[in-house]
Amino acid sequence: MIGTNPQRAPRQRHRWLTVALLALTALPAAAQQKTGPGVPPEESLTWRGITLYGVIDIGLQYSTHSAPFSPFRPAASGNIVRQNSIGPVTGVTPSNMGQSRVGLAGIEPLGGDWAAVFQIETFFNPQSGEIANSLKSLTVNNGKPLKEQSVGVDGSSAGQAFQTAFAGVRSERFGALTFGRQVTLLHDGMVAYDPHYLATAFGLLGASNTYAGGGSSEDNRLDSTVKYRLDFNELLHVGGLYKFNGASGSGRTAVQANVGGSFAGAALDAYYSKVNSSITSSALSVSQAAALPPGYALSSSLAATVSDNTAWALMGSYRLGSLKLFGGYEHIRYTDPDTPLKAGFINIGGYVLAFVNNTAYQDLKTGYQSPKINQVYWTGLRYTPIPHLELTAAYYRVQQNAYGTGSQAGCSSNAHSVCSGSLEAFSFAADYRFNWHFDVYAGAMYSGVHDGLAAGYLNTTNINPTVGVRYKF
Repeated sequence: MIGTNPQRAPRQRHRWLTVALLALTALPAAAQQKTGPGVPPEESLTWRGITLYGVIDIGLQYSTHSAPFSPFRPAASGNIVRQNSIGPVTGVTPSNMGQSRVGLAGIEPLGGDWAAVFQIETFFNPQSGEIANSLKSLTVNNGKPLKEQSVGVDGSSAGQAFQTAFAGVRSERFGALTFGRQVTLLHDGMVAYDPHYLATAFGLLGASNTYAGGGSSEDNRLDSTVKYRLDFNELLHVGGLYKFNGASGSGRTAVQANVGGSFAGAALDAYYSKVNSSITSSALSVSQAAALPPGYALSSSLAATVSDNTAWALMGSYRLGSLKLFGGYEHIRYTDPDTPLKAGFINIGGYVLAFVNNTAYQDLKTGYQSPKINQVYWTGLRYTPIPHLELTAAYYRVQQNAYGTGSQAGCSSNAHSVCSGSLEAFSFAADYRFNWHFDVYAGAMYSGVHDGLAAGYLNTTNINPTVGVRYKF
């Protein structure tokens, strides 16, 4: 008869704790910049399987063409040229490499190779002390002409107490199943395959979460989701995600799928995303603010374009010694929603859609659909010339089709936003890590818009040299 080993349970618990911390807080290098602090278990603040972690990222930026920086938008700066970019601005900017945050991650063994897991995170802006709130950065511009606006950019951060909040189970054999508010599979892919790992100040994909959101910045992180991922011996992985909507038909639901693998330094992933009744919010124009219906508060009202967004993407990387190459392509198709949203819809963070456009992508005379299509391309590399120093360079391009109708059909000028157009960005950054907890960085990104994507812009280019420091615990 074999006796029990009193050290077995502690060893099993330690093994599971290590696995969980690797999965939740010591993410692979491709994910450290954006989704976790990247601190190994032996350096982490862990007690009884629960880890407290955080990132404080802050720096100084000069933008050649920008609106005044915002205390509410997670990145404060616009980073790329935007419609209200009026002139040169210098200021303190947070979250240049990745979102400043504080969070808890936990693991509880259940038996066998099963464990329960959870994670919660709060985003904040260290230059202002505000909870990150992209939608508030829009509402402070309500009723103001472009020349009087500050940086206002749509996003999934809307002042919520927790930007991430999920729980679930995981197994080394059967994968992970989690429920709650989570980043999407497509967002996970952008973190891994963007040369800048979605660094907000140094890459187009991080500066504009439209692409990680499959067409809308609000959709890179979603409420009420179930998410599943399964790895097969680190060579192949699959994933799926579904967003529930309550009880209002197919509107505000989403589905995503992912399949990919890695071998001999190469990695490749394919993604599919469909978001129904997706919301792209904007500040109220001067005329909309003047016509705001009774009962709507100016400080919590927004305008919105609603669409059904379908995206697919192919992304890859290849590591060759101290050099890593990246590339990706995404195709996003916008159509009018099958389930329109009405004025008065309560959006994330409790913001109210006072004016809603459900027919942005059709010929109003004939009723035929005229979809907008964005094609996104990127490539770049990361190079480690000496230990602890990473150099990154990248190029991004967005190409929009001409989706106007009538007299605007087929146009290719900056006279209308429905004309064909393009956005391009070049960037470089250097990041030196003193240890697991502290690093310094410097870099810059050039961005420029052309033709239809430049319609209504005060200026069409921006360069944003940025320096900063980041502390992780």
